[in-house]
Amino acid sequence: MTTLIESEEHQSLRKAVAALGKRYGRDYITTAIAEGRHPTELWLEAGKLGYLGVNLPEEYGGGGGGIVELSIVLEELGTAGAPLLMLIVSPAICGTVIARFGTEDQKRTWLPGIADGTRTMAFGITEPDAGSNSHRITTTARRDGNDWLLTGRKVFVSGVDQADATLIVGRTEDARTGRLKPCLFIVPRDADGFTRNRIDMEVNAAEKQFELVLDDVRLPADALVGGGTSHAFGSGGEDAGLLQLFAGLNPERIMTAAFAIGMGRYALGRAVEYARERTVWNVPIGAHQAIAHPLAQAHIDLELAKLMMRKAALLYDAGDDIGAGEAANMAKYAAGEACVKAVDQAVHTLGGNGLTREFGLASLITGARVARIAPVSREMILNYISHQTLGLPKSY
Repeated sequence: MTTLIESEEHQSLRKAVAALGKRYGRDYITTAIAEGRHPTELWLEAGKLGYLGVNLPEEYGGGGGGIVELSIVLEELGTAGAPLLMLIVSPAICGTVIARFGTEDQKRTWLPGIADGTRTMAFGITEPDAGSNSHRITTTARRDGNDWLLTGRKVFVSGVDQADATLIVGRTEDARTGRLKPCLFIVPRDADGFTRNRIDMEVNAAEKQFELVLDDVRLPADALVGGGTSHAFGSGGEDAGLLQLFAGLNPERIMTAAFAIGMGRYALGRAVEYARERTVWNVPIGAHQAIAHPLAQAHIDLELAKLMMRKAALLYDAGDDIGAGEAANMAKYAAGEACVKAVDQAVHTLGGNGLTREFGLASLITGARVARIAPVSREMILNYISHQTLGLPKSY
């Protein structure tokens, strides 16, 4: 039960990050978006203060914490209106995978920079014809002497233009069975044959989305996360690709929940502030139950999602990957639903003002739906829970 009560250390972290987010705020993010630039100043300051790498090992420049701490950072920045999407990608997915499975050289090369924000890494898994079916991934790696040749396409890869490298999920042939198995490769941004094309999105975000093309990208042997072939459970190399993949996907879902909860809390805060001040017929509109009750329900939904997110993060940090997988999916689902409802109700509370640039809520309508869609749709989560948790037969 005590795990549901935040420690003084976590409360202090939450307060400090909230203060940082408030100093930058929503105007900073919207200005960066309008000018077509990245929120570099906030990113680097968060890194300097130790927030970006709070989940990474201390011996590599991190804070020695876990996904619990990193989710607090993203949630509070989002609540201040200044979320950093790349927190999900660089330290949560890529940093976690390298910290758990990387070679010593990979850890020394990447983790300090990821922790202080001077280096970032993108993550490429989704493909045009694979969608949520990771078994249909066609990006393949084949050996050529001591090197690897990587060929394939990826879509909806965030922040490739600012990343020093992209962690690519590919497949290699198992020498024993001939079957393709997942493997993760670190692909430098300037690798020959590695090109990117920006996808024209209607979502207002500083971080852009890209399609990647890998045309026989030649990579050294040490580009494979964990190094060469290893048959030991939990180690790196060719035989640990599936473990590595889920080691990154569970934090991705937890951090997406944090992103959604932060956005929902920001929208709800603006709506509550407006409902307290906007007066019609001699009383603030927040005095009317038709306004107050939906906002109260939105708050309850966000708090419930936050509890599941914390459970998922605690399970993950405790090393329970199976339990964390179930909880992370439920947290992501609950947070996505709560965020969409909170943003919708916030806009509705402000009426016409909710659609103006002055109040900055209308742009969140599209952004909130991302939490329902990415990194996995709510329907696929329901599929997972129905057959993994409830034991119902699969339909696919």
